[in-house]
Amino acid sequence: MVEMVKVAYGQSGASKTTNALGQRPMQARAYAARGAQCLLLKAPPAAGKSRALMFIALDKMHHQGLGKTIVCVPETSIGASFRSTPLSKDGFDHDWVVEDRWNLCLSGVEDAPTSQKVRAFTEFLTSDARVLVCTHATFRFGFDAVEQARGIEAFDDIFLAIDEFHHVSAADNNRLGEILRRIVRREKSHVMAMTGSYFRGDAVPVLRPEDEERFTIVTYSYYEQLDGYEFLKSLGVNYSFYRGQYINGLPEVLDTRLKTIIHIPHRGSAEAFGDKYDEVGRIIDLIGEHKGRDPDTGFDQVETADGRVLRIADLVDDGPGRDIVKAALSREIRGPDGRRDDAGDRAKVDIIIALGMAKEGFDWVWCEHALTIGYRASLTEIIQIIGRATRDAPGKPRALFTNLVAEPGVETGAVTDAVNDMLKAISGSLLMEQVLAPNFRFYRREDGDIREPISVDGQGQVTIGIRGLMEPPTERARDICEKDMNDLVASACQAMDARVLAPDTAPEVATQMMLTDIIERRYDNLSADETEAIRQDLAARMNILTLARREAATGFSESASGVFEGPPPSDGDDEPAGAPNTLFDLVRRFINVRELDIDLIDSVNAFRERFEVASKSLDSSLLAHVQTAMVAMRVQMTEEEARTLWVRIKRFRAQEGREPNVHASDPMEKRMAEALAWLKNRKAQMMRDGAG
Repeated sequence: MVEMVKVAYGQSGASKTTNALGQRPMQARAYAARGAQCLLLKAPPAAGKSRALMFIALDKMHHQGLGKTIVCVPETSIGASFRSTPLSKDGFDHDWVVEDRWNLCLSGVEDAPTSQKVRAFTEFLTSDARVLVCTHATFRFGFDAVEQARGIEAFDDIFLAIDEFHHVSAADNNRLGEILRRIVRREKSHVMAMTGSYFRGDAVPVLRPEDEERFTIVTYSYYEQLDGYEFLKSLGVNYSFYRGQYINGLPEVLDTRLKTIIHIPHRGSAEAFGDKYDEVGRIIDLIGEHKGRDPDTGFDQVETADGRVLRIADLVDDGPGRDIVKAALSREIRGPDGRRDDAGDRAKVDIIIALGMAKEGFDWVWCEHALTIGYRASLTEIIQIIGRATRDAPGKPRALFTNLVAEPGVETGAVTDAVNDMLKAISGSLLMEQVLAPNFRFYRREDGDIREPISVDGQGQVTIGIRGLMEPPTERARDICEKDMNDLVASACQAMDARVLAPDTAPEVATQMMLTDIIERRYDNLSADETEAIRQDLAARMNILTLARREAATGFSESASGVFEGPPPSDGDDEPAGAPNTLFDLVRRFINVRELDIDLIDSVNAFRERFEVASKSLDSSLLAHVQTAMVAMRVQMTEEEARTLWVRIKRFRAQEGREPNVHASDPMEKRMAEALAWLKNRKAQMMRDGAG
């Protein structure tokens, strides 16, 4: 198993403190923007987005003249987060009240016919009720019915809240996105969108630029949330490779002593090897001996080899028993005082096995390990899955995300696909490191500059000075650097390919050519200076952690031009005394031991360094095979040229006793090596097609 990312946090407890209104820091930040007609809240799982919505909705209805609130969630299980909540007991001036009749996500109501829920939706708009909770689907159908009967005017003076906003798309065929655009452009309603994703999307943006400009954006970073926890102090993002069926790789990554959610592969994916029920059975057999099923909870009871009896919740089985399992999972164990019984609630279940469930909005605070089998093409989905393990809970000092993916081996007959998956996994880990890091801002540092080389403000934003940095020359460029960097980082991670990872590729290809191309394709009519300033900011954001980790590996000494100026970081469980144990400590020490300049930033290929980390889990022959496949993926060659060179390749092998080297100084030997890689890749493709 390869640890791709390890992030430690300071455990300040700040993210759980509340103000006089009973609001956590994120909720207070969002509430301060409550006057905005369109509000976009980006905050991680467990930050309290649902309660932030309650505070704002109550202010909209009681102080801003709006008559009703409609809350839309992607699936019924998430609707529980918006049930009635007594906010006044903590200092707010109103309580959040949702009558059962108007919560269309309640158990029982969720199974009602769509027509019945649409009828309830339309009745709500003409009733005296103030709050409705429904799914995205119900809202779409309800909107169409209401518009046909009364026109879009029926939604004037309504506060519309859309949870898990990344489900919305700017694509023309996304109905929810089309409805939202019409409501926003009409400017008669108020809208709040909430998401745990820090970028617009994997392919199609959530909002079109002209629509996004209407939104006031409030961001609360993963780093702020986790750094302010009381118990959880580290998060690891790991990858592991298996051969054959994924069951073969499970023993290495599944620790049954950790509270774990196992997400089995999507049906139809290469990793799925059989019937979903059979796969669950194989996983249970691997864990231990099945002893029966608890009739009250529906949990399977499985005895391990060392005599422990584990409670396993099977959410893959979509038969009638799943409702019992879901109800048991959502039922919190409470003590005589009405508060959560931590020991009892933690012991309730040990492992959850899921297919399409237990992702966004799923609240199991005790989850320590999110184990996902098969690569997830959606980076948003990866963030959502990791969020299942990042809740703060007593007795939970660390959380893990492990992605178990197919090893790009020769025997698969699909080397290119497996290598592509490996590249995507590397890309996902690099993006997650960016999501989990502090929010960086950079300034140009001059000789004699009296400003601190690194500082942090009250909202967790880290400001760093860089010599030679080109600062944004226009308001538009500054706006892009302040608002769009998360999206640009996501675009850069998705653009990573074999060309960028090749050993003979200069780092500047990644930091200059690729990033410049991404920026120019995304924004029209930028000047050369605007593009370069944005590129430098993006490169610094992506490479600062890689530089800090590289320096840490040398003990902060080999290239140091100064001394560590700040107080020594506190000791970590897995670090030697005095070593940095949080991302901020790591970056702070790095900045304080050397002068940081833009040339140093551009000398790093973070993608290549991350690939080298992943490669440590591959044996030498397999790594050589992967590198051959990567060469083939980036080579521009016709079949005719490859076959023509085959005669030369055979002669070369006979004379030299080895294959031609792609890194050779001789252009002909290099081209023969590329042709050989192309031919091997072509042969693997033909084997796969024949097997199919």
